[in-house]
Amino acid sequence: MKTLLTLTTASSLLLGTVWAQPASAPAQTPKLADAPSTVLLAKNLQQDETVHPASAASADATVSAPVANGQPIPLTRAEAEQLAIKNNPHIHASKLVALAEHQAYRATRSQYLPQLYGGMVAVKADDGGRFSVDGLRTTRLLTHAGGGVEMRQLLTDFGHTSNLIAASKLYEKAQNSTAMATQLDILLVTDQVFYQTLESAAVVRTAQQTVDTRQKMDTLVSELTKNKLRSDIDLAFADQDLARAKLLLLDAQNQYLKNLDALSAVLGYDHPQNYQLADDSAAPPLPPPDVDALVKLALQQRPDLIALNYTQKAAHKFSRAEHEQLLPTISTDGVVGGTPVRDDRYFNSNWFGAIGVNLNVPLFNGFLYTAQASEASQRAKAAQENLRDLRDNIVRNVNDAWLETNTSYEKIDVTEKLLTAANLGLDLAQARYKLGLSSIVELSQSQLQQTQAAIENINARYAYELSLAALNYQIGNMP
Repeated sequence: MKTLLTLTTASSLLLGTVWAQPASAPAQTPKLADAPSTVLLAKNLQQDETVHPASAASADATVSAPVANGQPIPLTRAEAEQLAIKNNPHIHASKLVALAEHQAYRATRSQYLPQLYGGMVAVKADDGGRFSVDGLRTTRLLTHAGGGVEMRQLLTDFGHTSNLIAASKLYEKAQNSTAMATQLDILLVTDQVFYQTLESAAVVRTAQQTVDTRQKMDTLVSELTKNKLRSDIDLAFADQDLARAKLLLLDAQNQYLKNLDALSAVLGYDHPQNYQLADDSAAPPLPPPDVDALVKLALQQRPDLIALNYTQKAAHKFSRAEHEQLLPTISTDGVVGGTPVRDDRYFNSNWFGAIGVNLNVPLFNGFLYTAQASEASQRAKAAQENLRDLRDNIVRNVNDAWLETNTSYEKIDVTEKLLTAANLGLDLAQARYKLGLSSIVELSQSQLQQTQAAIENINARYAYELSLAALNYQIGNMP
């Protein structure tokens, strides 16, 4: 299997004690066979002081890419997949190799078709002279000019050529399936990068809210310090939290731009595109309930398994063809032509023609055919073992992907409850701080917990969508 991009957890962007508003309500995750998911990225988000932290990040907020000039290009996941299929060079290369395999099949099949050769000759010679320097031949040299056509036709080689043709056709089918597997790989990478970009955009939105909120808190604490209602330690904590929030925003923006660049690359562009990803989903669907049905479906339609199955059959056909090299070959040769310029003393007619049958029986060639047949047999057995190994891996991977999908779905509910509790704790800590009943340390800790909960909720939502995409890949679903 090809190396695929891994999901970058947004929680790694958390740099210390910061307070940020959570992202928008959980977005609906795509269904297994039909999965476009998504986000409206936010730009210049402004939060009113009266807005509760848990509801501040609206779904229609926008954050445009700081890179790229011009207006952002709207892009859904389905559109991203179609662009990847259209532009990605790996997909084009695999399709070209499949076309090349078809020409290889035609070349192999040509051995069963008549072979026609035409030629002309004109000779000025010392009539009646002998050419005797080429081995045992004693060809008479004659002045003449003429031409003709020679035909060769294979009658039978007792299965050697027919098995070569069958193997070549199976290799062509295997390459066609490999091209489909390559397309499926690229689609999975596209989905991964798309979801990573959505996730990092949500973290940017949360980080921007964090900076706005920290700025307001820093201003408030600064005024309280000036009025001798809070100590300089409180102001130092507020300044530190604001600085860390800005670092969080910088890291989130950097990760977003990297993901946007990776998305542009997988879509086949050599420079970053300024996309605005769209998320029109609502509530995530339930995971598929029956893993056995998914395993059965994967064994039926995974293109890489189909390709390896064709390859194994082709290797078996080729092995039979190599063994059949030891059998005789029967073919026919025919020739017809004319000699308009000739010496009547030596040429009885102005035309010539003949037909014959050739029988070739291999007797001994230094065990070449035997070694080739043994090699082909071993490779056919190896292909059979590779096929069995891939089937076992698919069964295991489908089960693992199904378990991951169920776990990711359950994490959404857990992180939502955690975020609700963190919001409540933050409200209480903020009220206690304003009343002078707690220190800035307690407030900072509550802010940190709320930020962590918000980011974990973002991670959980997009991890579930990505797990659905991975499950689609494991069962071989094509868009």
